[in-house]
Amino acid sequence: MNADLALLLIRVVIGLIFFGHGAQKVLGWWGGPGPTGWRTAIGRMGFEPQEFWAAISSATEFIGGALFALGFLTPLVAAFLVAQSIVIIGKVHYPKGFWNTQGGFEFPLSLVAAVLAVAIAGPGAYSADAAFNLVFSDTFRLALIVLGIIAGAVALAVPRLTSAGDTPAASS
Repeated sequence: MNADLALLLIRVVIGLIFFGHGAQKVLGWWGGPGPTGWRTAIGRMGFEPQEFWAAISSATEFIGGALFALGFLTPLVAAFLVAQSIVIIGKVHYPKGFWNTQGGFEFPLSLVAAVLAVAIAGPGAYSADAAFNLVFSDTFRLALIVLGIIAGAVALAVPRLTSAGDTPAASS
């Protein structure tokens, strides 16, 4: 057996899981909320503007999942998936504890660990990156991982994007 085959298996399974979660948000497939329901859920989590965060998060999972499965632009896609995972773990799963039986963060942590492993190792020979001869240095891959972690932490800490002229609405 070889590592390239193992990386292919990890990429395809994890990528399709992310893609499936994105399809629930983008298309309403598999009992998902669809775009309207996802925007509402994003708002309940405190993210504003809802449209922006809903588009970013659903596209990251839907498009990013497909690209990760293919192994195309893998370090960049991995950075987005890491950021998305940090936000979803922090906002939804961490408050429920570790174990998945209570909605905890065990499952999304497993996904992000697999994404990080592929980002560190590279996508392998059976990937679009290899087919197109896209070679990313270890330093570049590490920098994107760090940027993904920072982006996720910032999005988690500052979920409201406002312009300088915006002021909070007065409560009634």
